[in-house]
Amino acid sequence: MTNLARAAWAVLAWSILTIIGGAVVRATGSGAGCGPHWPTCNGELVPGFDRFDTLVEFTHRAFSGVALLVVILLAVAVRRRYPAGGQERRFALLSVVAILGEAAIGAWLVLAELVADDDSVARAVAVPLHLVNTFFLLAVLTLLARSLTTGRRVVWRGPARRSIVTGGVLLVLLGATGAVTALAGTLFPSESLRDGLAADLAREHFLTTLRVVHPFVAVGSAWYLLWVANRWRVLRSARAFGPIIVAQLVVGVLNVVFLTPLAAQLVHLLLADVLLVALVLMAADLMDERVAALPPDVDEVTRTR
Repeated sequence: MTNLARAAWAVLAWSILTIIGGAVVRATGSGAGCGPHWPTCNGELVPGFDRFDTLVEFTHRAFSGVALLVVILLAVAVRRRYPAGGQERRFALLSVVAILGEAAIGAWLVLAELVADDDSVARAVAVPLHLVNTFFLLAVLTLLARSLTTGRRVVWRGPARRSIVTGGVLLVLLGATGAVTALAGTLFPSESLRDGLAADLAREHFLTTLRVVHPFVAVGSAWYLLWVANRWRVLRSARAFGPIIVAQLVVGVLNVVFLTPLAAQLVHLLLADVLLVALVLMAADLMDERVAALPPDVDEVTRTR
């Protein structure tokens, strides 16, 4: 593995760490820690840290700033080393577009004050939009890291293209509904599981009503993704996929039963990110240039691995 490939995997890991930090900001209600100021924090480049929410929000911004910088530096390095027209350059460019999108959405949330205790429709739209863009960033970084590691092209055809597309759509839908559910849990915490269910059914707020959607999406998506993983279990990437889905379901149930403790929320989000990376790697294996030209036969795919 080249140093550039190692750097790409490191950038992917740092991006996931930054995403987890964003969840800490939301779960602790620290989104207004820097006030309605961006890119400064309370009007300063380096604010005082006499408030906990300021410390949490500024730390996340620092991590995000580093993520922006390393993604751009990685793209510059790829541009210098790889020829024009190659997939490495395309993935690198898309990663820059995605990280700039992350910064833009984050700035919008802060400047429009869609943070802390805000329970508006605008925030309910912005939060899942943020997560979808985050998934896009992780997907292109994964494809870039894989390409730099293997040197093999990914082509838009293969024996399981429809299954992969459907799985990707379900995973994005799962993430978006999960983001709304997490927001509702933060803004409308429950004293007990029974109280939470009562609030959901009473339709006291549109966010509490929407959070009942996520468990149904989770079960349906998990069933389909497990079927896809089992269908292509001859691939190492597919064999790793199933246990991640099961672990995600278990942590999701624990979140519900124990009323979304912070640690469980962070593990749930981490597993969602890892699940996306695993799906992208499996998709890339199935649409690898060596596999895509073969008939849609598992035995043939087996012989190429």
